[in-house]
Amino acid sequence: MSASIVVISKDEPDLDQTLATVSDHARAHADEVVVVDASAGRLDAIRRRHPGVRWIDFRPRPGVRVSIPHQRNAGVRAAQGDVVVFVDAGCIPRPGWLANLLEPIESGREDVVAGIAPSPNAGEGVYDADIAAAARADYLPECPTINLAFRRAAFEAVGGFDERFEYGSDIDFSWRLVQAGYRIRSAADAVVEHDWGGLRRQLRRAHAYGRARVRLYRKHPRRLARAWRADPMIVVYPAFLLGLPLTLRFPLYPGLLAIPAWRNRSGGALRVLADHLAYGAGVLREVAGR
Repeated sequence: MSASIVVISKDEPDLDQTLATVSDHARAHADEVVVVDASAGRLDAIRRRHPGVRWIDFRPRPGVRVSIPHQRNAGVRAAQGDVVVFVDAGCIPRPGWLANLLEPIESGREDVVAGIAPSPNAGEGVYDADIAAAARADYLPECPTINLAFRRAAFEAVGGFDERFEYGSDIDFSWRLVQAGYRIRSAADAVVEHDWGGLRRQLRRAHAYGRARVRLYRKHPRRLARAWRADPMIVVYPAFLLGLPLTLRFPLYPGLLAIPAWRNRSGGALRVLADHLAYGAGVLREVAGR
């Protein structure tokens, strides 16, 4: 079984360190490393430092603002392996990462395997609680592509990534895999560390993810009926924001945030609340069509 590691990038200098560490894993467990770069030559210095990496200069189509799904599709098309591994620029694999990610596929037990991507300092990342929950699961209902391996046949069975999305194309891809009968195996021992960035970057990401979630439910409307239970953030935080005018009559209304603050006290309550409120604002903005 041959495997290709694909990294997509646009103006991400942390790609340099990722390639240095990923290439070490690739020498033992993969046939190639492919970078699909939309930086228009701005990362050529990194390219020269990694001559063993196959570099694809990607030019977005006219009118395309965010080319993430286009780059992912291009990477799979260019890859030569039977199995494709996605890892994000900025990720640093821990020992055993690639071997552990590929083993369930190489053994013939699985077709899709998702590793985890905690922050370098455990508990400091806003997603670390969710990542820890994913690590305890055997199979996942959805997953991002930050640390993912899949057989090419699975990719082709669902038609790859939907290029109509800006953000959220990875979740859509995983939903369609599950809908097609594939299982997403969780591999808690396939770990890459990822610095999720400061508060400003996190709030921008959360807002974009909120907008993307609405688009996902527009494409998959049958999932919306159970969203209140399976995906409460898309309901609870937009509803809270819509209710803020009630503060004029009920000054204690914002105190409702004390409940999620208490639940997230070990992971930085204020940071998590800010993230969730930005997500809720993104949901409302997309629903309003702005």
